[in-house]
Amino acid sequence: MSPSPPGPAPADRPAPPIHLRPAREADVPAIVPLLLRLKRLNEEFDPLLKVREDAEERARESVRAHLADPKAVVLVAEGTGAEREKVVGFVRALVRERPFYAPALEGVITDIYLLPLYRRRGVGEYLLSEVSSALKGKGAGLVTAEFPAQNEIAVRFYAKRGFRPVTSIHARPL
Repeated sequence: MSPSPPGPAPADRPAPPIHLRPAREADVPAIVPLLLRLKRLNEEFDPLLKVREDAEERARESVRAHLADPKAVVLVAEGTGAEREKVVGFVRALVRERPFYAPALEGVITDIYLLPLYRRRGVGEYLLSEVSSALKGKGAGLVTAEFPAQNEIAVRFYAKRGFRPVTSIHARPL
């Protein structure tokens, strides 16, 4: 996959101020702190999502596993201008089988994060569009997003773009 910069933006919305590209091994040190920021934000929404002490090492392992997985998509957003080549966001997704439902393959967005400066400027929507295209290219017939149910920011973001709840996971501590 070779994402290209967004085409001409509608007159009411400027082009996203990023360059989007597939992630590579050299990006792991830049992605890990962003992934940890996302997981700590999730912890703020729900105490059942308490970040582990070994989260940094687990994040490195997880990102590397996604990079090596042909069913996964990992894209990084680099800033432009003074932040050129600085990773300012990322999205991770994978294709998985739905053994009982059609379509048989689902593209699952597991993580999407942008530094605050890049939010509310069309970048998240652009990441969502590009990762959806990449997942479709890998055979997915449906795209879903996994995020904490208490994260109203994510609920609104995805709902505005046509996503709706399909399944629900409920938990309680033991």
